[in-house]
Amino acid sequence: MHISLSQSIPIAIAVVAAGVQAFTLRILNQRKLRSEFPVFFRYSVICIAAYAISLIPFIFFCPQFFYIYWVLTPITMVFEFAVLYELLVNALKPYSALIDLGKMLFRWAAVFLVLAALLTAFATTGTGTHKLTAASELLQRTVRLMQCGLLLLFFGLEKRLGLTWRTHSMSIALGMGIYAGVDLSTTYLIDRLPAMTAFFEIFANLVYLGAASLWAYSLAKPEPVRSNVLESPRRLIFQRWNEALLTHSVRGEMAFAAGGMESFLPGVEQTVERVLARKIVQ
Repeated sequence: MHISLSQSIPIAIAVVAAGVQAFTLRILNQRKLRSEFPVFFRYSVICIAAYAISLIPFIFFCPQFFYIYWVLTPITMVFEFAVLYELLVNALKPYSALIDLGKMLFRWAAVFLVLAALLTAFATTGTGTHKLTAASELLQRTVRLMQCGLLLLFFGLEKRLGLTWRTHSMSIALGMGIYAGVDLSTTYLIDRLPAMTAFFEIFANLVYLGAASLWAYSLAKPEPVRSNVLESPRRLIFQRWNEALLTHSVRGEMAFAAGGMESFLPGVEQTVERVLARKIVQ
């Protein structure tokens, strides 16, 4: 079996990336970080399996590889979506009420993604293969946009959250966000310049290899001590929101149970007013 240069490069990248991901799993186990990032640990396992499966068409003739790939892609996207939530929770550790709010928002986002994928599949004309491809591509691009958004969120709120880019959650978010941006860009360029498809795909794979190497390097290093923003003399917006949500959580649940949506919306308005009032006083 003869393998051309254009085929050998993706194979080499996949083998190296699988090795880096396996090294990351070892670090997570040795440094007892698996309990802190359980979803990311499972995501790394899925990535290694994806690399192994991606080698099938280069080694064996497998007509069903197309279906295997487009089934594996949604599974990977689901885990990447879960990793986003895990990173957000890790960044908001001091703010229990904000974590609960983020959990609710992520649940609604997951429902929206599933509905959007199903509607896209039903609205797409053609065979079942075309429907599956359209739904998978929508899910993939939406999760990529969310990864870019999380990276921008961390960029803007790095100091307010008391984090540095050497922390594990920030490093993982940095790698995911950069790769997501590159993947979205190369997907757009492939549609415009199909003759350079092989180059763009190799470039995107190299960027992911760099992101995986960043994860391994960051997790192997001791995490710097996080500054406690709750003890800071300057009251931050996150602290004000967290306190307002904590004081309003019980009342909001009781009001919602008693009056439904009509009483829930005024409760949200009262929470916002309480946060703004505290900001003015300070």
